[in-house]
Amino acid sequence: MALRLVSDFDLGKDVLPWLRAQRAALVAAGAGGGGPGVLENNYESLRVLNVERNGNIIYTYKDDKGNVFFGLYDYQTKQNEHLYTFEKDLQVVSCSVNRERTLLATSLVQAAKEGRRNELQPGSRCLTLLVEIHPINNVKVLKAVDSYIWVQFLYPHVESHPLPENHLLLISEEKYIEQLHIQVTREDGNRVVIKNSGHLPRERVAEDFVWAQWDMSEQRLYYIDLKKSRSVLKCIQFYADEHFSLMFEAPLDVSLSDSGFKLVNFGYDDLQDQEKLSKHPTLCVFTNHTGSLCVCYCPNFDSWEQITYSVLYFHKGHSKTFTATLGHVDSRVTKGITFLSLDYYVAVYLPGHFFHLLNIQHPDLICHSLFLTGNSEVIDMLPHSPLQSLSGPLVLDWCSGKLYRALLNQSYLLEFLWNTRLDCEKLALLQCVLSCGRDPRRLEAKIIQWISENISACHSFDLIQEFIIASSYWSIYPETSNMDKLLPYSSLLTWDTEIPGITLVTEEIPLPLMKVHSFKGYWEKLNSNLEYVKYSKPHLHYNNSVVRREWHSLISEEKKGKRRSTVYVRNILDNAIKVISNLEARNLEPRLTPLFQEEDNHQRLLMGLMVSELKDHLLRHLQGVEKKKIEQMVLDYVSKLLDLICQILEASWRKHNLHPWVLHLNRRASAAEFAVFHIMTRILEATNSLFLPLPPGFHTLHTILGVHCLPLHNLLHYIDNGVLLLTEAAVTRLMKDLDNTEKNEKVKFSIIVRLPPLTGQKICRLWDHPVSSNIISRNHVKRLLQNYNKQPRSSMMDKSSFSVEFLPLNYFIEILTDIESSNPALYAFEGHDNVDAKFVEEAALKHTTMLLGL
Repeated sequence: MALRLVSDFDLGKDVLPWLRAQRAALVAAGAGGGGPGVLENNYESLRVLNVERNGNIIYTYKDDKGNVFFGLYDYQTKQNEHLYTFEKDLQVVSCSVNRERTLLATSLVQAAKEGRRNELQPGSRCLTLLVEIHPINNVKVLKAVDSYIWVQFLYPHVESHPLPENHLLLISEEKYIEQLHIQVTREDGNRVVIKNSGHLPRERVAEDFVWAQWDMSEQRLYYIDLKKSRSVLKCIQFYADEHFSLMFEAPLDVSLSDSGFKLVNFGYDDLQDQEKLSKHPTLCVFTNHTGSLCVCYCPNFDSWEQITYSVLYFHKGHSKTFTATLGHVDSRVTKGITFLSLDYYVAVYLPGHFFHLLNIQHPDLICHSLFLTGNSEVIDMLPHSPLQSLSGPLVLDWCSGKLYRALLNQSYLLEFLWNTRLDCEKLALLQCVLSCGRDPRRLEAKIIQWISENISACHSFDLIQEFIIASSYWSIYPETSNMDKLLPYSSLLTWDTEIPGITLVTEEIPLPLMKVHSFKGYWEKLNSNLEYVKYSKPHLHYNNSVVRREWHSLISEEKKGKRRSTVYVRNILDNAIKVISNLEARNLEPRLTPLFQEEDNHQRLLMGLMVSELKDHLLRHLQGVEKKKIEQMVLDYVSKLLDLICQILEASWRKHNLHPWVLHLNRRASAAEFAVFHIMTRILEATNSLFLPLPPGFHTLHTILGVHCLPLHNLLHYIDNGVLLLTEAAVTRLMKDLDNTEKNEKVKFSIIVRLPPLTGQKICRLWDHPVSSNIISRNHVKRLLQNYNKQPRSSMMDKSSFSVEFLPLNYFIEILTDIESSNPALYAFEGHDNVDAKFVEEAALKHTTMLLGL
């Protein structure tokens, strides 16, 4: 299943054996006839009450006389501890223990039994108590009221030493929340007592709310109050001391006016009116370390034909409302929908019907979220009882008493990636697997294997492009939370294809109004996200448009024999050297493919320009990040791009068992070479449209494989359309390795005439052939005659100096000889002093003889 639930705690395994051992010890000691040590055999009353911030789990159970026992499971030591016993038949509403385990707060109600008078307090329905339990001392009544009360100790970040003051929240069914300040002192060595038990200072935290959620990990209280029938979400942050702050207010377009009172994450809520709860809409708030703020909302639904739910992405400034078609009704359906937080994702599921994995970090495109409907594995693997998301990956099944760590199942996602046929699911799975981030090298290898098998299977997006962009992005994303605003995370800009069974409506929403001015940690990141939405509507994602213009400008100048300042070009090429050095340092394994074995200045220029432009882009928009860190991030990013291209090529090379002798041209191409040539062509297509650099040597290898694999007319078509680039290294190898058969002569000649003049002149020297001499001669003549002014000359010619009576040629050679003798500098040809009029004459005659077949 896409969601893997790893059990961190199970009442049946982590508590019951200890209880039975305790009972057996008491029976053996003679206490088995009765008293507090005797427990009922089936332990049906055993249930989890609360999970504290440090992971400790509080549970309760009763003996056969109805006495209520409180126990604690230490999450770190995996040990159980008995906290306290009430020797009365009471029912527990709520319970919490302070960090030092010296104070126990609990709310209790009278067990409903006929003929039993109220033993708590006349006129009260719920009694809230504060108990000194280290050692067991006094019991103080905090509340004796007719409404339910829930309790929750605050847990400060300070863990080094006990605090002199504890802070306790009292949450009342009458829609108010108070904070009590409890000072403690030590007497007689280790005996802890309440110092101010006569009067506990208290202050009102919130009131007139209809819904509240507790975030135990971050010590935050979210609640909703109604202002003129409008729902307003508020958040209070509690700090290590008694200080707390209202952080923001956010209007919600949800209807809660008739839904009653609902608490989330305040412990076991069995005593809240189940009939009212079943009519209450499902609403949860989720945050993560990147500064995201999501509100997930599902209204009541009467029809089982379809379910609608909404996610308000406050950190992005919009909401999305999803409508899922159920198709069929399953009798095993739970009472409602479940939302779970999974770091960069929110899981939404209804067992038996659907499992949705919503991308909250990049929610702009629906195809970045995964929608599974009617999948038997969804039905079989997920619990049918409701799960409660506690904090981070922790989720609790209150019914079974099991605490899980919810994780995305990479193995399942990869397997599903191989089997799915829908492009939207392929894209969502690819993004999801890469965002998981565990063992990225292994994941990339598996994804590359999948790409090589499905290279033409996607019609809505380019697999190679999406993999390169997404993997490069996630490789440096943890460096700073602003990367999602500055770097592209997908090759797609839009998605217009429908997703089966899902309809989507996107709307802009009002942003939260921050109520404080000094931000730290999460709040600083959230505020940064909100500021971006407010003031930076145009996307700041980096693209290579500037690099494209500058690169073409440099190449054009090079062809014209011009060059920008040597310092500028040297700096660009130095950037490329750093990239290649960084790449080689991170990849110590020897490469199979013959890459990085030539200079390839064009690709080095492209690399260096990308480093320069990307560095400038990040320096402009990343405030407060050191320049050295940004420079290293840029090097890592560009190195990653190149490394991924190398990995794809290496995997294909290894799969088809190619060897270095593939570069020898006097042999027939194999099916393996065709396959690798095809992969390289697809890589080239993917990188060209994004204007990404390629490893030096890529074009040389691609061209040589093209000569191997393609008929001449196809080869020339690829060259003329820019698919194959004729590098000097590739053409040099062709000239040297191909023999002078008629077929190879056509290949050589066709390629030479397509070379730039300067490169062509160099290459022609390597081919001792009439065609090569003819081309050299033409270039020589072109240079001599480009500034030639015709002069009147005598009709009498000295024929004795010419060995062949071919008057047009003789006349032309005479003109060349005159030009050469009058201005030797015009025909100076680097490395070829023997190119002169005589050479031109001999080349012309040889070429003519060859063409006539004489």
